[in-house]
Amino acid sequence: MPELPDVEDFRRTLDSCARGRRVEHVEVADSGVLRGLTPQRMRRALTGRTVAGSERRGKWLLARTDGPTLLLHFGMTGRLACLGPEDRAARHDRVTLALDDGRRLAYRDQRKLRGLWLAFREEDVGRVIGDQGPDALSLTRSQLDGLLAGRRARVKAVLTDQSALAGLGNLLGDEILWRARIAPARRADDLGPDERGRLATALRQVLRDSVRAGHVPTRDSWLTGHRDDPDATCPRCGGPLARDRIAGRTTAWCPHCQRPAS
Repeated sequence: MPELPDVEDFRRTLDSCARGRRVEHVEVADSGVLRGLTPQRMRRALTGRTVAGSERRGKWLLARTDGPTLLLHFGMTGRLACLGPEDRAARHDRVTLALDDGRRLAYRDQRKLRGLWLAFREEDVGRVIGDQGPDALSLTRSQLDGLLAGRRARVKAVLTDQSALAGLGNLLGDEILWRARIAPARRADDLGPDERGRLATALRQVLRDSVRAGHVPTRDSWLTGHRDDPDATCPRCGGPLARDRIAGRTTAWCPHCQRPAS
């Protein structure tokens, strides 16, 4: 599932491919990814517009134009691709913006769980996105402390709740908690100052490396490099990893390194 680092990479793709370019026409191969608009309305709204730049808000990508804003959410399998004049469209290219330099910006998605929206006013942007917590990439230690205080929910559930903290998904949540040596089922308001400090440090480090890579890496030294192995072991202590569902998501952790509070 695309998380904050993936969407930040898509933002860079959008800027490098389309920023300053005019949309010559809009190709809608599958209207099933359009939310609240028809292909005809999308074509009328975007054809002839110039892409002014992009903005990421959590897992959302905003493509600003000199008219409406195109909002993209990538769900489980979405991505953004820049195609050259000779590149062939992929099977799951659902909507493509043809640009004035011959390149094309393609929204590519196999499962079509989210999609594309248009916002004609700034207040419409907030209405589409809904309530979100602070962006994880800019989260401060004091914001993290305030986020955890008074929350009886499990810490994994809080970290991946977009209304509490925007941008983190299942992989990032597990990786950050493993780095911080905190069990994912711990109550958020039960963490002490040292644990919250470790959590803040792990969050910054994991996001920094993941944004640089453009995705959550699957390195040997990372939990994500082992969590899907048949007999998964912890890359830190070598012990077996545990799995369970927390907040409706399959969660992996090391029972030895991430012990519950005594």
